[in-house]
Amino acid sequence: MTAQTNNAFNAYKQNSVTTASPGELTLMLYNGCIKFIGQAKRSIEDKNIEQRNYYIQRAQAIISELMSTLNMDIEISKEMLPLYDYMQRRLTDANIKNDLAILDEVVGLVAELRDTWKEVIKITRQQQYANVEQI
Repeated sequence: MTAQTNNAFNAYKQNSVTTASPGELTLMLYNGCIKFIGQAKRSIEDKNIEQRNYYIQRAQAIISELMSTLNMDIEISKEMLPLYDYMQRRLTDANIKNDLAILDEVVGLVAELRDTWKEVIKITRQQQYANVEQI
């Protein structure tokens, strides 16, 4: 990638984050977490402990961000917090034990949340468009 192409791509990425809705940002966080866990798995396979640690910590930072944005006045948030906490602990276990199976477990949980979140965004958009058409 040329420097000019790289700069354009970085500008596009920055713009997509700054113009995303809160729902889209949450989706980006889930996707980023899945990406980092995948990179951690490859690092384990490559026996690169330093990279494994780095990518697991990145995934944990995303889970921490998701935890910090929960609105505890909403009932579902009270149910999500223990799940996020569980994923954090399992990522720590995976890092300590160098365990691919634990990473598979966590990525499965994150993917399920991501897929559910995608559906929520889709339904919300459909409802918004339906409301606009009625005006």
